[in-house]
Amino acid sequence: MEVAQSDEDAVIKESLSLPQAFLHRMQEQLGEEYPAFLASYEKERLYGLRFNPLKTDKETFLKKMPFLLKPIAWAEEGFYYRPKEQPGKHVFHEAGLYYIQEPSAMAVVEELAPKPGECILDLCAAPGGKSTQIAGKMRGEGLLVTNEIIPGRAKILSQNIERMGIKNAVVCNETPNRLADRFPGFFDRVLVDAPCSGEGMFRKDETAIKEWSPAHVKMCADRQMSILEQAACMLKPGGILVYSTCTFSEEENEGVISDFVNSHEEFSIEHTKRLWPHKIEGEGHFIAKLKKAGNGKEKGKQAQTGHLDQETLRICRDFLQENLGAAEWVWDAFEENGEWIAFGEQIYLVPKAMTHMSGLKIVRPGLHLGSVKKNRFEPSHALALYLPPKMAGNRYEMTGEQAAAYLRGETFACDAGLKGWMLLTIDGFGLGFGKAGGGMMKNHYPKGLRKDIGM
Repeated sequence: MEVAQSDEDAVIKESLSLPQAFLHRMQEQLGEEYPAFLASYEKERLYGLRFNPLKTDKETFLKKMPFLLKPIAWAEEGFYYRPKEQPGKHVFHEAGLYYIQEPSAMAVVEELAPKPGECILDLCAAPGGKSTQIAGKMRGEGLLVTNEIIPGRAKILSQNIERMGIKNAVVCNETPNRLADRFPGFFDRVLVDAPCSGEGMFRKDETAIKEWSPAHVKMCADRQMSILEQAACMLKPGGILVYSTCTFSEEENEGVISDFVNSHEEFSIEHTKRLWPHKIEGEGHFIAKLKKAGNGKEKGKQAQTGHLDQETLRICRDFLQENLGAAEWVWDAFEENGEWIAFGEQIYLVPKAMTHMSGLKIVRPGLHLGSVKKNRFEPSHALALYLPPKMAGNRYEMTGEQAAAYLRGETFACDAGLKGWMLLTIDGFGLGFGKAGGGMMKNHYPKGLRKDIGM
């Protein structure tokens, strides 16, 4: 049934500059639902965040948060927030207690259903919303390979992995085909959050509107099929592949999935799902869950190599014990889940399941522990964000004023009796490292992250 374009349609088209070809296609695609869909553009967009289960639990999170939050029905850790409260400018954001993410986007990882101990790939990962959600469900166990092909976006992805205190992720800046060469039949689960025409984000992103055209939709569909081909190679038999987009186009959604399974008889469709902005409190999304036939047997892999020499190990261990009082706990936790490896002066904990990384463009090979220079160990910011504060013997609880100064990169006065490296906390959550001496706390917050926030 065709629905005539109303005056309301014209007003919305004019205010958002929605392409006429897009509106015509949506009218044909939705039929009687088209007026309700169009009316969704009159509504204000909704904003969401997810609490980080690697840092806190839901009960503690809700007690600590100064914002008015409303649960998101389809996301275990997700909440709506009021944009005027600006949680991105709060100190808890810098401590990695939550990740700001569009509500509908949170549904994708719920379909992927990651489990601790698995090997998982997020193939098109920047800026990191879905990767950090996956990591939270993995609880620090197993291997998460998170990849972004564009270097600048891969850097942002790496920063978000660090902020959320994730220890078992390797961040790559690679093409899908180069990863496929390295990881044949390797992963238990693969997420392809594919680059798309972005129709589902028109309400929040005017750039997507400007870039849209029927030709762009066709180009995206071709690219999506190519990415899926490489993703399929990296999935174990018996593994799960989730494909998602933030677009309404059937060509990029059902069309791509239909063409893919028709040419890959080893894959079957578990189910597909559409999230429509006129039916839910969120933007537009498409999700398809596929399963690869087989018994799940993993192909052989090349083990990671490059253990630290005994002297470097001693320097690291002595620092952790003398300055943080945490050597035994850190050592036991790290030895169980990863390998200490040196990349020049930088020391990383690489997840044990990771294959050899030579020849790959790696942005972050694991948890950055710190650096060893002239027989001295200096801890990394990533270690501060990962380390549970209760496990750090030397920690200093900052006031709100001190925390604001710290995030600006300033020193601040502290107890005269304090000396050495300290894990600096705010309301019990780690924010970074400082070095005390002479009644002052020297600032070691990374220069590239410094900002002025309200308290």
